[in-house]
Amino acid sequence: MKKVCFALLALLACSAASAATPWQKITQPIPGAAQSIGTFSNGCIVGAQPLPIASDHYQIMRTDQRRYFGHPELVRFIERLSNQVSELQLGTVLVGDMGMPAGGRFNGGHASHQTGLDVDIFLQLPKTRWSAAQLRRPQALDLVSGDGKSVVQSLWKPEIGGLIKLAALDDEVTRIFVNPAIKQQLCLDAGPDRDWLRKVRPWFQHRAHMHVRLRCPPDSLECVEQDPPPPGDGCGEELQSWFKPAAPGSSKPEKTTPPPLPPSCQALLDKHVL
Repeated sequence: MKKVCFALLALLACSAASAATPWQKITQPIPGAAQSIGTFSNGCIVGAQPLPIASDHYQIMRTDQRRYFGHPELVRFIERLSNQVSELQLGTVLVGDMGMPAGGRFNGGHASHQTGLDVDIFLQLPKTRWSAAQLRRPQALDLVSGDGKSVVQSLWKPEIGGLIKLAALDDEVTRIFVNPAIKQQLCLDAGPDRDWLRKVRPWFQHRAHMHVRLRCPPDSLECVEQDPPPPGDGCGEELQSWFKPAAPGSSKPEKTTPPPLPPSCQALLDKHVL
């Protein structure tokens, strides 16, 4: 039985490697003035910067995967947020995936994170810095109950809501994706100061991290911005619809073929990979 398991694991590993996208072959940022190109789920970036690995205020997880690159605005945002968290003595920010050196499509785990303007941040703020082993194999803290209808109250801490609010108040942030149950808890805790909740959007999964997205930088002329979130705090019927059972006969949407790359991204691939 063990031999069968090892054979299956080897097969899965080979499949994952064969499914690598061309973007993963680019190991260094493309030189040039920083430009986010295309949409968040179909794009690339020129002039990306690595988030400095050494910091007193944040730690980067899984650095061996080299997903800690982004537009300089994203690097500055992470440094700005983690400095604020440190000043408030909330703990250490744990940084997950940003993007690859030239952006582009991952071979799994993300549809977005392609233009250097997205970052995943764990929703836990350790008071003691993690070891190298913990950062290599981080243990996500699942904050959502088994039925998906609420957060686990024994795990939910005020500083987690504070971390999300700090990010939402940043002028460069346009959206933050969290699990619907986490959004619901934020709505319950917010009090009269609710304007920032508009940026916090419920989305599938995201039970242990928030996905922060910045707006297109003004000088990235080929960056395609999303429409702004709907008016209001998003705590009403829109949020409650996430907790309703699926309609009979409904099914998950089928995976579709990715659209053609923006011409500038295709030209970049042609020059550096293909």
